[in-house]
Amino acid sequence: MAETVFTFPKGGVHPRESKDLSRHLPIEALPLPEEVDILLLQHFGSPCKPLVDKKARLTEGDLIGEVSAGLGAKIHASVTGTVKSVGTSAHPVSVSCPSVIIQTDKEAAPRGYEPSDWGALPVEELRKRVKHAGIVGLGGAGFPSHVKLSPPPEAKVDALIINAVECEPYLTTDHRLMLEHPDDIIEGAKIILAILGIKTCHIGIEANKMDAVEAMRKAAAGKGGSGFNLVVDVLEVKYPQGSEKQLIESVTGRRVPGFGLPFDVGVVVQNAGTTKAIYDAVVLNKPLYEKVITVSGKGIQRPANLKVRIGTRIRDIVDYLGGIKPDLAKVVFGGPMTGFSVSTLDIPVTKTTSGILFLAADEIDTRPHGHCIRCGRCLEACPMGLQPNEIGVYVEAGKAKDTSPFGLFECFECGCCAYVCPAKRPLVQFIRLAKMKAKR
Repeated sequence: MAETVFTFPKGGVHPRESKDLSRHLPIEALPLPEEVDILLLQHFGSPCKPLVDKKARLTEGDLIGEVSAGLGAKIHASVTGTVKSVGTSAHPVSVSCPSVIIQTDKEAAPRGYEPSDWGALPVEELRKRVKHAGIVGLGGAGFPSHVKLSPPPEAKVDALIINAVECEPYLTTDHRLMLEHPDDIIEGAKIILAILGIKTCHIGIEANKMDAVEAMRKAAAGKGGSGFNLVVDVLEVKYPQGSEKQLIESVTGRRVPGFGLPFDVGVVVQNAGTTKAIYDAVVLNKPLYEKVITVSGKGIQRPANLKVRIGTRIRDIVDYLGGIKPDLAKVVFGGPMTGFSVSTLDIPVTKTTSGILFLAADEIDTRPHGHCIRCGRCLEACPMGLQPNEIGVYVEAGKAKDTSPFGLFECFECGCCAYVCPAKRPLVQFIRLAKMKAKR
């Protein structure tokens, strides 16, 4: 019997995958760097306030920052050592933000964590462990997980979706996590189901990861008798299959309304890596201070899937992997469709860093952009059915504040429009600029 493959109906593109550079590489641990630069803005919301002073002695996992008011997530020391400075550092998106730099004590013994049974714990204790661990969405958005796991009383949530799609080119961390830690992800999914008080979980995986599909189905079957319904759904290889709204429609057929949220249609979505982190938080009582990232591209000497401590600078990763190649043209934080190019190797890894790409000249297009030729390809590619062409034209005309009628604030900046544009127009940049202007 043929496998049923799910997808969303509107738009999407098929960029070159480029996952062969790293999909076969097991996760390896990066040695501790000499120091870590821990940014205090690693989540959707307000920056954390530092809780430590210069010269303070810390153990890995110690709390070093928290948000006093508003949305945010706690931040912990990723190494044992001494606080070198409390100040400001470069941020990959926000230019700069408060930070804590810790000098690593490489002679210190690693902190140990023993698993415990979570089954008898009350829901509030489970949710509290997630909050205290500082877990955020690791797929890139960085939304605090304890908030997502606290839907409003009027929301009738009946389904959990684990987003294991990883549709961005180059990135392979979720793929490796599913191959190497499938039981932890399944157990994390059960914890989330228990917190939400529901039974049904769908795990969405693209069809280019059938080995991961098999591993997750085997792990789910091994948890039989738990009372939970864990289903692995195979999805068509199409970008942005991993976007929340598109994933929900692919798996459940439910369409999230404009400006709506997943719980408006009874769904909560969590990334596969986030689910593994929730397992670590609840079962091991381990805060989120390390994560797996993909380092790839033709511009790095050796691609890898690395487990790194939060705050590790790009420069330390480059040194470990043998340096950069002469034809390096661009360094990108994240995936090539939604990531940000950076101009320095001193940027540190954050909780939301999914990968670091070192792209050679033949992997990028540096041709200058032209005028809109009204071909309509961006309209066909947009998964939200918006009008990115009009937004771009209005921005160039100095009318950015008048672009809301074209769907400006429904855009999640997937980059499909810019990818298909024959005039190479920087439509995502136009949209970001329009959002900034419209909010003033």
